[in-house]
Amino acid sequence: MALVHAPVVRIPHLSRFGLLMGLYAENHGKLTRLLAPARLPVGSYLSHGDDGLDLRLDIIEQHRYTTELRLTYTVIDPVSGEPDPSAFVRLYRDARQAEATHCHVGRRWQDVVGMYPPPQAIIDHRLRMNIFLGKWLDLLAIRGHGQATMLRFDEASAVEEG
Repeated sequence: MALVHAPVVRIPHLSRFGLLMGLYAENHGKLTRLLAPARLPVGSYLSHGDDGLDLRLDIIEQHRYTTELRLTYTVIDPVSGEPDPSAFVRLYRDARQAEATHCHVGRRWQDVVGMYPPPQAIIDHRLRMNIFLGKWLDLLAIRGHGQATMLRFDEASAVEEG
């Protein structure tokens, strides 16, 4: 019996920075399919999903190639008095990337990793935030949140009152 040797295939090593860029691209696809924030005018929107938690989407700013937004539930943290969980996201439409810039109210990266962190600490922090964002977007899709359940905040208030 003859032995057949399979060629050695080398899997390219993905750096942590490469992984982060991949997460940005993956989150862009998830966010765009789920909520299509680039099409919404500046304002606040509510999604009533199957989980009993209302998702609030705030379109903070629409620029030519970028959308700045905040995702949060309407649950208020008793300590800070702010909605929690919360993620601020910058959607780069031209590069097809979505970056979670911060996930805690009033906590910038300096508050988490210090004023002069090594670059690896910043990348690790951004990885954690964007992994969280990706998992949250998956959960929102499973729980029935999306474009079909999204109403402008003032319209949602009128529906609840009426």
